[in-house]
Amino acid sequence: MIRIRRALLAVVVAGAAACGSAEGSAKPGETEVKELRYQGSVGAVTFPELAEDLGYLGDIKLRWVGNTTSGPQDIQSAATGQTDFGGAFNGAIIKLKAAGAPIKAVIGYYGSDEQSFNGYYVPENSPIETARDLIGKKIGVNTLGAHHEAVIKEYLKREGLTPDEIKQVQLVVIPPVNTEQALRQGQLDVGTLGGILRDKALQRGGLRPLFTDVGLFGPFTAGAVVLREDFIAGNPTTTRKFVEAFARAVHWAQSRPREEVVARFQQIIAERGRSEDATAVTFWKSTGIAGKGGVIADKEFQIWIDWLGREGEIKPGQIKPADLYTNEFNLYADGSAS
Repeated sequence: MIRIRRALLAVVVAGAAACGSAEGSAKPGETEVKELRYQGSVGAVTFPELAEDLGYLGDIKLRWVGNTTSGPQDIQSAATGQTDFGGAFNGAIIKLKAAGAPIKAVIGYYGSDEQSFNGYYVPENSPIETARDLIGKKIGVNTLGAHHEAVIKEYLKREGLTPDEIKQVQLVVIPPVNTEQALRQGQLDVGTLGGILRDKALQRGGLRPLFTDVGLFGPFTAGAVVLREDFIAGNPTTTRKFVEAFARAVHWAQSRPREEVVARFQQIIAERGRSEDATAVTFWKSTGIAGKGGVIADKEFQIWIDWLGREGEIKPGQIKPADLYTNEFNLYADGSAS
């Protein structure tokens, strides 16, 4: 069944990509496509939005077409030509590429560090102390097949659980805003919490971390933004200017005081007029991105290639990191940009 779904997805994606953006006819050095369609996120500011506000995009304009529901949905929209770029967990990018999608990751856009991370929490009085205690228990995650599932299963593997034992740990899909309540009411044994939802839950007390993703892997970039390969080929100058602007925005956020970044995010949200609450950005602490300006490293894909191979989602040797990403357009890739 999995192979059938992949085959169908490959046909749909290939057909959609074939009728995507036409090749640009700009003169050398000029941008080809000058308007890029994208999905945003409620109450948050994406790095392309920050780049536009900072004036880094030049003659390239962004056209918001709505808000994404998840990373996998965002990159599928890009792959099928509904948008021009999208971002997701690196494992989701690998699966879509393995299914035949003609996409290429061009820059990292989120991750985990000591300030910004995802934790897997239990009530303080919970008997759960080790990975083995999770057998037969329920862990709440925002979606399956993405960042949280990958981290949980890597944790269980590293702690010595067998594949059969790991299958007995039940992952329950639940909206992140409902996770804390479900955990406190006993509907979940473990809850996945990050960002503002984690900070508010910990302020209320009564929870403790079982493990965290940054504790498991150290600081790492977890997700990347992709473009269609035909878009890159047809719009090389636009691609370069977009990725350079994106990278400059990431570096700006990596290097400026937290208060300045938060204030800029609040200003952008207030001025774009989408009738949204900007409270979440006041809890922003860091980009979580490991590489300067979002530069991607092989290991940020290889770890999830290995995981998907163990899960039977991809075949051994089917995908290599070089198939998935390029740093060609990132001005920080050679370490010379300031």
